[in-house]
Amino acid sequence: MVFRSLSVAGRRVCVMSTSEQPPAESGSPRSEAPAADVSGPRTPTSLSPSRASDFMQCPLLYRFRVIDRLPEKPSAAATRGTLVHAVLERLFDAPAVERTAPRAKALIPGQWDRLLASRPELGELFPEEAEEERGERLAQWLAEAEALVERWFTLEDPTRLEPAERELFVETELPSGLRLRGVIDRVDVAPTGEVRIVDYKTGKAPRPEYSEGALFQMKFYALVVWRLKNVVPRRLQLVYLGSGDVLTYDPVEADLLRVERKLHALWEAIRQATETGDWRPRPTKLCGWCDHRAVCPEFGGTPPVYPLPVVPVRPVEPGGEGVAVGSAPA
Repeated sequence: MVFRSLSVAGRRVCVMSTSEQPPAESGSPRSEAPAADVSGPRTPTSLSPSRASDFMQCPLLYRFRVIDRLPEKPSAAATRGTLVHAVLERLFDAPAVERTAPRAKALIPGQWDRLLASRPELGELFPEEAEEERGERLAQWLAEAEALVERWFTLEDPTRLEPAERELFVETELPSGLRLRGVIDRVDVAPTGEVRIVDYKTGKAPRPEYSEGALFQMKFYALVVWRLKNVVPRRLQLVYLGSGDVLTYDPVEADLLRVERKLHALWEAIRQATETGDWRPRPTKLCGWCDHRAVCPEFGGTPPVYPLPVVPVRPVEPGGEGVAVGSAPA
C-alpha cells in the first residue's frame, strides 16, 4: 500500500470539528499533563486518549490532572519525546531529497531551544548547581534524542512520504453530546483516498499481550476521523523508535463502534465521579512514577478539598431507586 499526500498542511493549525463551540482545552497528548494553572479547577468537558487512559489507570489521577489541575514535574523521557516529535514534524518542511538523518539531527538543538523558551520549567531537568555536570547530562540527553531520530530512518523513508497532515488537532461531538479530541502525529492519504494514521512512540513496543492497550489511542483517533469524515482509516500505524518496531492494525467499523461504546461507558463513570466527588485510587506498579503520591490516600496522603459541588445521592429505598437530592423522580 503506497501513500502520498493530497495536500500539505504544515503546522498544527488544521482543525476538523463538528462542534461550533471553541475548544475548552488545548495542547497535544504529549503536553496534556498540567503545569500550574491560574484558571483553577474545571468540570470535564471532553475526552482525549490520554485522559481516557488516565481514568482507566486510576480515577484519582484523572481527577488530579483534569479537575484539580495539580502541577507535575517535567519528565526527561516525556520531554525527549516532545522534542523528537517536533523534529520529525519540522523535517517535512524540507524538500523530499533533503530529508536526511544528518539534517534531522541538526534540527535537534534549535528545537530544544524553542521548547525551552516556550516552557522555561523544563530547565529543571538539568539543574544549574553543577554547570559541568549539567552540561554532560544535557549532552547525553540530546544524544539519546539523536539516536531515536536516527532510528526512525531505518523504519520509514521520509523522502517517499508527503504527509497530508502533521500534528493535526481533531475534535468531534458524538450524537450523545460526548466531545472527543486529540492530536494526531501524522496523516497520510493515498491517491485512492485511503487514510493512514501514524503515531510516533519514543519508547519500546509492548509485548503482544499488551498490544490492544497500545492500539486504544489509535482506534480513538480512527473513531474521530470516521465520525468527522465518514471514512474508516485504512491503517493505524505505531512507530516505536525506542525498539525499532512498527505495529500496524487495519480497523473496521465494528472495532470503532466498540471503542465508541467503551468511551461512552468511561464518560458516564467520569460524570458520576464528578458529581459525587468519589474518585478512588487504583494502585498499580505505575504508582512509582506518579507525582501525586504525597496527596494520595494509598501512600498516606490527603487529597485537596474537592473543588466542585457535590450532588448527594439519597439512599436506595425498598422498591425504589436512589435519586439525587433536589432532583425530581422520572
